[in-house]
Amino acid sequence: MQKLLMVLLMLNVTVFGFTGGSQESADDSAESSKQSGDTGYAWILDESEDQILPGVNPLEVKGDIIAMGSSTVFPLSEVMAARFQDEGYRGNITIDSIGSGAGFERFCVEGESDISNASRPIKEKEIAAAKEIGRTPIEFRVGTDALAVVVSKENSFVKDATLDELAMIFSGARSWSDVNPDWPDRDILRFIPGTDSGTFDYFVEEVYDKNAEEILGADNLQLSEDDNILVQGVEGSPYGVAFFGYAYYEENMEKLNILSIEGVEANAANVDNNTYPLARPIFMYSDADIMKNKPQVAAFIAYYLTYVNEEIGRVGYFPAAPAALEIAKQNWIDAMEGTY
Repeated sequence: MQKLLMVLLMLNVTVFGFTGGSQESADDSAESSKQSGDTGYAWILDESEDQILPGVNPLEVKGDIIAMGSSTVFPLSEVMAARFQDEGYRGNITIDSIGSGAGFERFCVEGESDISNASRPIKEKEIAAAKEIGRTPIEFRVGTDALAVVVSKENSFVKDATLDELAMIFSGARSWSDVNPDWPDRDILRFIPGTDSGTFDYFVEEVYDKNAEEILGADNLQLSEDDNILVQGVEGSPYGVAFFGYAYYEENMEKLNILSIEGVEANAANVDNNTYPLARPIFMYSDADIMKNKPQVAAFIAYYLTYVNEEIGRVGYFPAAPAALEIAKQNWIDAMEGTY
């Protein structure tokens, strides 16, 4: 009789698997995880502050996490990782800033990372490469960046630029006066992200209709995957100009001036109402098998999506639209369906 009761108890534990989409099912799965002794999911809390995702207890998360990719997403992920650790996560979390393209290479081709940070959507060829190594990338929208076009504090002559003027500033013009005769007849010094950067890809798409040859053929051009080097280059010259993620401008606003684009300032209101011309989504990517085989990765992504809006403004970016963040959370639920 005792054996029969034990069998029935085990059946009762395993029958209520997690199906996603409601807090009740998340709580049930958390409880069943604890009863079955599955320490991989011991981090699931009985209660959650989120209406879609299960609660995460970082103290119970075990195992290391590797994220690589966008320099734009880097400061946000760094802050989220620090908060995750402050609340008790004791594993190692690596976040490398190598550019979106290089990040996808490590995730989709080399299979070295658990998470790929990106300031542009993944390309079809990258999805195909990932499938060749048994990965199917899952997209998680984490926020919105307003790309900042900046000049030195010593530059008092340019406050605003149209998209056509930006195209001249970063490629066709030799001097500032070639763009606008009211501006100085001094050479333009250009500092731009490297070609592995999602920021570079985005700018080329929006300003040059995806034709990178013009900007890469410009004179006085310095490329770097390190946005801090771009900041230093512009800071040192009244005739320098650069573009990068808004967070790096916010960190250095005492050294730099930001340009309005088409007469529209880069600020939260203009990002929200879609009037700022250079606003773009930012992402994380992972894979269902990675999340299932490494529950610590699933835990970190769930934690990230739950609390990102509490941190994103402090970093210098803007929240994703509520519907976009809800889709990201549902993507997490779908990836983990039936797992715990």
